[in-house]
Amino acid sequence: MTAKPAEISVDVEANIAAICARYGNRSDALIEILHDVQETGGHITRDAIVGIAAALNISRADVFGTLSFYDDFRTEPVAAGMVKLCRAEACQSVGADALAARCDANGIAHETVYCLGNCALGPAAMVDGRLIGRANEEKLASAVRHAKAEG
Repeated sequence: MTAKPAEISVDVEANIAAICARYGNRSDALIEILHDVQETGGHITRDAIVGIAAALNISRADVFGTLSFYDDFRTEPVAAGMVKLCRAEACQSVGADALAARCDANGIAHETVYCLGNCALGPAAMVDGRLIGRANEEKLASAVRHAKAEG
């Protein structure tokens, strides 16, 4: 039995081990594991990377490579009320670029994503996991206020 790395707390290690075990500690389930870890803690910490690598018997570099390749994974906490704004073609055609410019001008923090799967109701946005169709500045500002009030 190998000693556990000193930088992993017992709670984090147990949580990571449980998540990885749900997927049979299979390295081919790394993306699903990363999603579950992020959903549990809001972001993926250095400790989580170490724990996942140990549980799956892969290198930390393998975990970090996958983590850093996909835009949806976070290694830092995100403030409540972060707006994801779709900038794919369908949403661009109905004003997403102009909406992004208005958000910038009015201090509404947002990040660009490419497709939220709500093309028929573009421009599409998401605030803290809540999908918003036919997004406009007022809807986004209201959703951000609501998200910040919740937590």
